[in-house]
Amino acid sequence: MIPVTDAIALEDDELVEKAVRASGPGGQHVNKTSTAVELRFDVRGSPSLPEDVKARLTSLAGSRMTQDGVLVLFAQNARSQELNRQDARERLIELIRKAAVRPKRRRRTKPTYASKMERLKSKTRRSGVKALRAKPGRDD
Repeated sequence: MIPVTDAIALEDDELVEKAVRASGPGGQHVNKTSTAVELRFDVRGSPSLPEDVKARLTSLAGSRMTQDGVLVLFAQNARSQELNRQDARERLIELIRKAAVRPKRRRRTKPTYASKMERLKSKTRRSGVKALRAKPGRDD
């Protein structure tokens, strides 16, 4: 079990980790070792996440989410596979924690009288500036 929040914990078998070769420079070592880690987490099929968290996680993930609803995280910053595995898991947990926070509902408020007057004054000022741009003698 991987604890995420007080209410959410992920099962170890929900995560699929795969060691792959890292891209970029690194000399001879990078061509023969698989130190980068690709972490896959099936968001849609996860029994651990509530539906509202799944929806927010899908929007937060953006391009990291596949068409099938699988979140793919790629970690290759560290030189060891274990550190990259920890990094990928921490990033997944942080994403789920962000998705677990419910956004506050916006309360509609009426604009104040002063703000209405300020808006009308700025519109009048702007129309005056535009009127000065007109050719002389026109009565539009």
